[in-house]
Amino acid sequence: MTSPVSTTRLQQIATDACESAIGNSESYNHSSVAAWNTEIINSVLKALISETTSTTTSQPPFKYAVNSTIIQHITPSPGAAGESGSTGRRGMHSAMGAYWNNDRDGMWSWKYDGGEKKGMDIVVSIMWVAV
Repeated sequence: MTSPVSTTRLQQIATDACESAIGNSESYNHSSVAAWNTEIINSVLKALISETTSTTTSQPPFKYAVNSTIIQHITPSPGAAGESGSTGRRGMHSAMGAYWNNDRDGMWSWKYDGGEKKGMDIVVSIMWVAV
C-alpha cells in the first residue's frame, strides 16, 4: 500500500489538526466535541487535498475519508471501589476494513497523545482510494 503522503507527514497533519481543534481546552467538554471533530476532519482533509493536488490538475488522485473519535475519560467518584478520584481508564477498540486495490488504496489510524492530559482520547483515521 502506498500512502498519498508519508506516514510521518500524516502524523504531523493529524497532530496539527488535533492541537488546533482542542487548543487551550483543559478537559473534555461535551458541548465542544462536535466542533472539535468537525475542525479536525476539515483540517486533515484540507491538508491532504492541498498536498496531493498537482498544479496541472484540479483534483487530487485520491478520494479521502477522515474519521475523528473523541472519547471522554471517566473520573470515578472518590471512594468508589477503592478509587481515589483520579482519572479512570476504560477500554476501546476500533477497526476498519475495506475491499479495494491494495497497491493503490489504503488506510491509516493514529491516536493523539496530547489528549491524555486533557482527560480524553482522540483517534484519527484516514482512508484513501485512488481515482
